[in-house]
Amino acid sequence: MSEKLNYKLEAFEGPLDLLLFLIQKHKLNICDINISELLEQYTQSIKDIENFDDMEGAAEFLEMAARLVYIKTAMLLPRYDDEGEKLRQELQGELIEYQACKLVAAELKERFCGNSVFSRKPMPVEADNTYTRIHQPEDILKAYLSALGRKQRKLPPPVEAFSGVVHKKLISVPSRAIILLKRLYKRTKLKWNELFSGSTRSESVAMFLAVLELVKNGRISVDEENNVELGKNLKRKKQKEGDETAAGTI
Repeated sequence: MSEKLNYKLEAFEGPLDLLLFLIQKHKLNICDINISELLEQYTQSIKDIENFDDMEGAAEFLEMAARLVYIKTAMLLPRYDDEGEKLRQELQGELIEYQACKLVAAELKERFCGNSVFSRKPMPVEADNTYTRIHQPEDILKAYLSALGRKQRKLPPPVEAFSGVVHKKLISVPSRAIILLKRLYKRTKLKWNELFSGSTRSESVAMFLAVLELVKNGRISVDEENNVELGKNLKRKKQKEGDETAAGTI
């Protein structure tokens, strides 16, 4: 003969609360719930509840009963076996989370003191700037050496650090431009590689910038075969000077 339940619906805050009560009462494993056994106990508990007048609250309990029936059906059918297991694990997770929330709520309830504890407003406290910490001599030495090193890093570098830069010969772009124009006046046309042959890195950079500046001003030109030659105006000027020289010799 089954035990008659005399509790009311209001004794449980929801269907999860009732399920958790049944699991604890019948000592079921909350981490491995037997849906068939839990459904049988749940439906029997719903039938034995005395006060079932609150239909709005009872709807949640009936909905949970339908959910348990669906999970059991899905687990019995081979086609929906995976879905049933997934739904069972989902319900199992909700119950574990609900149980943890109840335990925390009970702990907070025990700590609650109500209105029996009063506290006054915070009073201003004067700050004590006295340094009271005690350090080992080794720690003080390390801090001093660290501060001394940071101070030295802020000092300007010594003169010797600039010796490798100051002693190098500076190559100006205008000087390279004059050299290039003189070479073109003599040969009229130069190969691109001839401009940088035998030059240092600084000389090559200055020569390249000079070529760009002269091309921009139209004083020289670079053709598709990478030949560098005088611009049209300088060519005419050179031709005129050659003609005048030839006329003077005659």
